[in-house]
Amino acid sequence: MSGRFTQLFHRLENERRGALVPFAVLGDPNPEESLRRLAVLADHADALEVGLPFSDPIADGPTVQAAVLRARAAGTTVERGLGLVAALRRMHPDLPIGLLVYANLVHARGLERFYAAASQAGLDAVLVPDVPLEEAAPFARAARAAGVAPVLIAPPNAPDATLAGIARTGGEYTYVVTRKGITGVGRGELDPSQSLIERLERFEAPPALLGFGIACAEHVRHSLKSGARGVIVGSALIERFTKEPDSVPQYLDELRAATTLPPR
Repeated sequence: MSGRFTQLFHRLENERRGALVPFAVLGDPNPEESLRRLAVLADHADALEVGLPFSDPIADGPTVQAAVLRARAAGTTVERGLGLVAALRRMHPDLPIGLLVYANLVHARGLERFYAAASQAGLDAVLVPDVPLEEAAPFARAARAAGVAPVLIAPPNAPDATLAGIARTGGEYTYVVTRKGITGVGRGELDPSQSLIERLERFEAPPALLGFGIACAEHVRHSLKSGARGVIVGSALIERFTKEPDSVPQYLDELRAATTLPPR
């Protein structure tokens, strides 16, 4: 595995910062514009998480679903989406990039073939959000065999046995959700549990990145105060690109400024 996320976390720990990780749907609103947006994100963030458009994104709220529909309408296939990742990797050889993909897309191509293509495109990690821990072993084996880290989700109500399994199975980072439900801004109070993150650390799980509902600098600070190593920003960013695209670089810089941690 590339270890780009691990190297990033080590560097940011020395810099006393958390990681800002924007999320984008590959091919939204079309492949050409998508690549331009990914380049903007890469210039103003520490790492990226990208998603392949899928017809039934069950973990995603309306903003991400709308982005998925735009990408699919523009003809973004799995192959074309991975082609965008490969193009971004050529521009940013050291940038950590994770992928969110639903299980049907992986199964349709076969696990070994899919993860080999992901590795060839330059991906560091892959999260399959609709595969529970109990069914994750074959995905994790295929990922590691291809040199890709398997990423797992830690839900807010996870028991110790689940967190221990996540620690054994996952790599590079752990996706910690701030609340139950789907992605999106304004869908309930964010509650990044410090105890959950402390329990993950006790089991030596990969570093925690918090997602679901992160939208402003205060959310970033609150998340990092809970012990997270970084935040993933999706729906709020997609809305910015849709309504105020020129404001995106400044918005990202404001979020990134909030990742600075207080002195020890």
